[in-house]
Amino acid sequence: MRTLGTVTLGAFDGILRGMNMISEGPRVCIVVAMSRGKRAIGKQGKLLWHIPEDMKRFKELTMGHPVIMGRKTFESILSYIGKPLPGRTNIVVTRNAAYSFPEIVVAPTLADAIENAKIMDSSEVHIGGGSEIYAQALPMVDRLYLTLVDDEPEADSFFPEYADAFTKVVASERFTTPSGITYEWLTLDRA
Repeated sequence: MRTLGTVTLGAFDGILRGMNMISEGPRVCIVVAMSRGKRAIGKQGKLLWHIPEDMKRFKELTMGHPVIMGRKTFESILSYIGKPLPGRTNIVVTRNAAYSFPEIVVAPTLADAIENAKIMDSSEVHIGGGSEIYAQALPMVDRLYLTLVDDEPEADSFFPEYADAFTKVVASERFTTPSGITYEWLTLDRA
């Protein structure tokens, strides 16, 4: 039983949780851009699109929060920006116990990574990819921040099926890039 000043929160916990006034812990989220039809996310370790507004959104959503990713995704980020994601704790999941890089946390399993991230942040933990990590994490995820791109380029990495589990629409906005590619920012919560 917890106390808040002189108010005892015991019997009322369930009611308050139902009203989303008490959290069970940090929300586990995925932020990902994918093709709307085939759920394509990458090819040969590279992103399929360069949409500056979407990169800005990723940064805004994840800034200050832990971001969990697989080793290949982390090394892809290094190839783009030359360093770990700034302003975020980068947690890299790898089976290689000797793997290290300055300013990152290494975890041997996704479960260990999520457990560590939840200790570091009380509001949100983000899963940053790649496809294997997304597939393992999806059953533990509370929210999806999706960018659904109306384009189907050739790809070798895909996001797992999610539509049956994530049916509560939190937000939706449609955009068109200067080059004419249309996309939607869709935020979904687990039903």
